[in-house]
Amino acid sequence: MAEADTPLRFTEVSKSFARGPARVQALDRLEIALQAGTVTGLLGPDGAGKTTLMRLAAGLLRPDTGIVTILGADTRSQANTIQREIGYMPQRFGLYEDLTVQENLDLYADLQGLGREDARTRQQDLLKLTALGPFGARRSGALSGGMKQKLGLACALLRAPQLLLLDEPTVGVDPIARRELWDIVQGLRDKGVTVLMSTAYFDEAERCDEIILLHQGKLLKKDTPKAFSAPLRGRCFLVTNNATSKRHLREALQARPGVQDARILAEGVRVLCRTTAQPAATEGEQWQPVDPAFEDAFVDLLGAPVAAAATAATTTPATATSTPPQASASAQPGQESAAKTVIEVRDLCKFFGHFEAVKGNTFSVRKGQIFGLLGANGAGKTTTFRMLCGLLPASSGTLRVAGVDMRHASGRARARIGYVSQKFSLYGNLSCDQNLAFFSAAYGLRGTRRQDRLNWARQEFQLRDYRDVNADDLPLGIKQRLALACALLHEPPILFLDEPTSGVDPLARREFWQRVNALAESGVTVMITTHFMDEAEYCDNLVLMSLGEVLAQGSPEQVRAQAKDAEHPDPSMEDAFVLLIQAHEGQIRRAS
Repeated sequence: MAEADTPLRFTEVSKSFARGPARVQALDRLEIALQAGTVTGLLGPDGAGKTTLMRLAAGLLRPDTGIVTILGADTRSQANTIQREIGYMPQRFGLYEDLTVQENLDLYADLQGLGREDARTRQQDLLKLTALGPFGARRSGALSGGMKQKLGLACALLRAPQLLLLDEPTVGVDPIARRELWDIVQGLRDKGVTVLMSTAYFDEAERCDEIILLHQGKLLKKDTPKAFSAPLRGRCFLVTNNATSKRHLREALQARPGVQDARILAEGVRVLCRTTAQPAATEGEQWQPVDPAFEDAFVDLLGAPVAAAATAATTTPATATSTPPQASASAQPGQESAAKTVIEVRDLCKFFGHFEAVKGNTFSVRKGQIFGLLGANGAGKTTTFRMLCGLLPASSGTLRVAGVDMRHASGRARARIGYVSQKFSLYGNLSCDQNLAFFSAAYGLRGTRRQDRLNWARQEFQLRDYRDVNADDLPLGIKQRLALACALLHEPPILFLDEPTSGVDPLARREFWQRVNALAESGVTVMITTHFMDEAEYCDNLVLMSLGEVLAQGSPEQVRAQAKDAEHPDPSMEDAFVLLIQAHEGQIRRAS
């Protein structure tokens, strides 16, 4: 490839970092080159070296060995020049939340040395591109997550860069905002901008021209999405069985010899086999060959995660089988009516001053269910969660958790709740073991039981190798494991998970859902928010919120059915999310 066609080239690049007395090899003799005017996806598990690669490409780090060339310039000697010619949006873009949208754009224009007239023209173009024009006077801290990401992107594009580096720009944003961001990225590619974008979403990877797959600092493969998946033809199947739930079917298939991976879809369970030999179907199963996708190739190259332990994750081995799978309300449709209601919400409202964040919502959750709470950024999901956990008082309505009225006796209910917040609520300057010890004491564990639960957490969540590592220094997937372990130490019958997989790599997400499924099978009730619509299919029931209101609720099939129309006869969950929310918000705007 000619140098003129290569906006970014890594030649034998290595980079390591100190971690205590040891050094961690982040990148190892990496060789890559991008083609001009393309979108390249950067993927890999936690610790693969993705962010290190991005920071080297932005000239913010120097390689230990090798050469990084950006637009023909060497980052070792021309970093300042390079940074004026590229756009870089890190995972946590540094917006100034007390400044307005316009003031943030003005500040970044000044920092990038743009003249006032050039800056004003460019800002107007970017405000139109990102649809932020009507919000120029709004404080950036008051923007939704998706709008903040679009503002960060606009700030990164002020100098009209030839090369744009985006480090997981869609983490934590809802499907509508993701689609808007992707429309912007594809429009930039059409104008000749070269884009390198790291992502945890497989559907985004499929839309890239090429994919770079890293593992343990090494280049595993670089090719088009179709080239990744083509070798798996004949190994992928869609399996259905009307006699059992998809979750039970998925668990049975994952344990079957010859099956490498099984994941729940709207239509059934997608299976990746280890060879082209199809495993024997059991009674009631229907196997249908399907085309391979990039996600199948990712799992095939990196290996499916180790299955969760067979024992219930919240119990000690002596009591692990005390709650039979039949107790789960999700086990079979006919059993749900007999299951106990453990969360009851009726006419729930929450005001912040004159702003009504939650508007008279009603729903209930039964024992052993996985219950999903979906919605756009700013829909009121986290506010609802915090009220359910007793962390925020409700303004009005009925709110009962584990038989306790949360408006009057929330302390009694909190002892029966496990809670994992969006940012995991870990103490970053404490080690893994110190976090476990702190939370065990906070939950009132003492003596032998406390020691048993600490040993259980280290073993069950594979934390022994990280006992002395501070939480801030843990890979995101390990940090997620630690947060879940802390939440389960006191064996709560109800678990609240607020976007627990945001930013977590795809293999860690799979491992996480295996654990959640095992919890539900043991009778634990799980309530979860997520922006991954494939995860919504793992839920027994869902509530879809918009602007503080419930738009739809029911099983995933029932929610998808509410979005059907002539143009979308068989909508995916993401389609249903977008269609229902856009229709509702359009009605609100027309009525206002």
